[in-house]
Amino acid sequence: MSIDTSNAMTSFAQSKETSLIKDLKAKTNKDTLENDKALREQTDKFESLFIKTLLDTALNLDNPLYPKQPGSDIYNSMFKEQLAENLSGGFGYSELLFNYLKDQQKLKG
Repeated sequence: MSIDTSNAMTSFAQSKETSLIKDLKAKTNKDTLENDKALREQTDKFESLFIKTLLDTALNLDNPLYPKQPGSDIYNSMFKEQLAENLSGGFGYSELLFNYLKDQQKLKG
């Protein structure tokens, strides 16, 4: 009497292959999410730099009625930088740049 184990072995091999593929996909998704997060941070920083440049031009705070105080340039620069960081991510430039770079990444891969 002979026992046919081919079906059992095939089923076992498929289940192992499926678990390996699932593990690989989970690792790939995790890496993709980390890469997307890093790219999003960089595009937000670029937008912040862009906004700061706009604020430097738009918020020229020189007033001839009030003389400049010591440290006012430093304070104004810090104010504009913090304002730009808080506003970044909401203007849409970061989103456009992020989507463009993701599309370029897909074309290469």
